[in-house]
Amino acid sequence: MATTIATTFARRTVMSSQPTATTTVYRVTGMTCGHCESAVKEELSALAGVTSVQAAAATGRVTVVSAAPLDEEAVRAAVDEAGYELAGRA
Repeated sequence: MATTIATTFARRTVMSSQPTATTTVYRVTGMTCGHCESAVKEELSALAGVTSVQAAAATGRVTVVSAAPLDEEAVRAAVDEAGYELAGRA
């Protein structure tokens, strides 16, 4: 019984120490279509730690989920590489 309790406690400790994802919404100007969205998604997805990117040309909003907060200059450079401009956080 003591072994089971210790094992369960150890398992919970490991699970609770897992890092949580960071979600950041940015404003990107210049996107007008699905191709624009894809270009931005591709460049941002290449950044280390990024797990998900959603872009909406109609609103200019880009939602990035990453393992840790991203360096805004790295995000700016990726958006620039795609041919658009990072206007800041939404």
